[in-house]
Amino acid sequence: MTSFIRLNSKALQHTLLFVVLSTLLACTTSINGTISVSIGPDLAMVSPEAVGMDSERLNRVTAAMQSLVDEGLLAGAVTIAARDNKVMHFESVGYRDLESRAPMTNDTLFRIYSMTKPVTGVALMALYEEGKFKLSDPVEMYIPEMKDLQVYTGTNADGSMTTIDANHKMTIRELMSHTGGLSYGIFSQSPVDSAYLAAGIGAAAAAGILAPNETGRDFVRKLGQIPLKSQPGSQWEYSVSVDVQGYLVEVLSGQKFGEFLEERIFAPLNMEDTAFYVPEEKLNRFSQMYTYSEGGALAPSELFPGADFTKAPAFESGGAGLVSTAADYMRFSQMLLNGGELDGERILAPLTVDLMHRDQTPKAMAESALDQQGTAFGLDFAVILDPVEAESYSKGEYYWGGAAGTWFWIDPVEDIVFVGMIQVAGPLTPDVRGTSRRLLYQAIMEPKGI
Repeated sequence: MTSFIRLNSKALQHTLLFVVLSTLLACTTSINGTISVSIGPDLAMVSPEAVGMDSERLNRVTAAMQSLVDEGLLAGAVTIAARDNKVMHFESVGYRDLESRAPMTNDTLFRIYSMTKPVTGVALMALYEEGKFKLSDPVEMYIPEMKDLQVYTGTNADGSMTTIDANHKMTIRELMSHTGGLSYGIFSQSPVDSAYLAAGIGAAAAAGILAPNETGRDFVRKLGQIPLKSQPGSQWEYSVSVDVQGYLVEVLSGQKFGEFLEERIFAPLNMEDTAFYVPEEKLNRFSQMYTYSEGGALAPSELFPGADFTKAPAFESGGAGLVSTAADYMRFSQMLLNGGELDGERILAPLTVDLMHRDQTPKAMAESALDQQGTAFGLDFAVILDPVEAESYSKGEYYWGGAAGTWFWIDPVEDIVFVGMIQVAGPLTPDVRGTSRRLLYQAIMEPKGI
């Protein structure tokens, strides 16, 4: 989650000096005194004071993460923050593996689960920029396996589902804003949710796994045989829709999803550690996953049985499949804050990025999209509309997180990106996002939003 070079010197001597100093000062940071991680000249390491922040106050972020490790609530954590396109915080605490006492390091690899979703959204919008589709296009125009979907209305005496026709075809905009009528099968109970689980596309999609050798096409074929849970555009429900988007990228590009991501996002942004699996030579950096035992202790366990991130999957899940590092995801996020560009590599146009973090939920939906006051949903991001109601700081902040505890947010007002990585999930998982946000913002001494 590698260095980038952009030179603006007027003379060769000055150019060479710039490269040397940038490499030594801007592109690396110490990890527990033993390892260095390259960040890139567009994300040079600076002191917090250089970007209007207080070092002593900012250290509270690291102290809070260490306290959670000491309390046994986390095995470890990596946090990285940038302001004004400069990294002023990059710290690791605790352990990558508690049993072996392997220390957490800034280059540790994590299962990012649903933080895969914004990456998929960016990939799809790259094709949008090429004129491959309109947001108002019906999904079935490109994925015939999902043609003429019915909508669930109830059950018959024998337990079978009753359905009606959809009042309109699910659009790609609805697919990207989780308002298309799809579900995940695991966050609520209904005959539709049960059908997802029976077909192996509910929890399996959340884990980024299907039956052996099944692909994205198998996924949409199964999904197309299950009724929608609600009329398209009528309500927000977190769903497998981004897995559909991943397959849509394949249809529109003619490439495997992973190949498209590598070519169009990962390679240009130098995200060398982001992929759908961890190769053997990087397994020594892969974090052990933990859940909580009945007694509340951390227990080594995959979140979803059957998940195996050590092998290339047949199903490359657009909703949950990626492994990454804090540094890689910082590069991805900073690209978005920069309006689609990082280190001279343009991934999206500024107006396309802006479109992604606007409220995309249908006007007819009176309730907050996420059942959270002041918050709506864009194209694969949650968006803060009212920071007071959302108990946040800046209007327009956009963010998401992953099932294994990872989180990030992008604040266009204060020009901030924050990425946090942990490897635990369960009812005792602490509110690391809320804690890190409060501690990050209390360290700002030169606010831009007031």
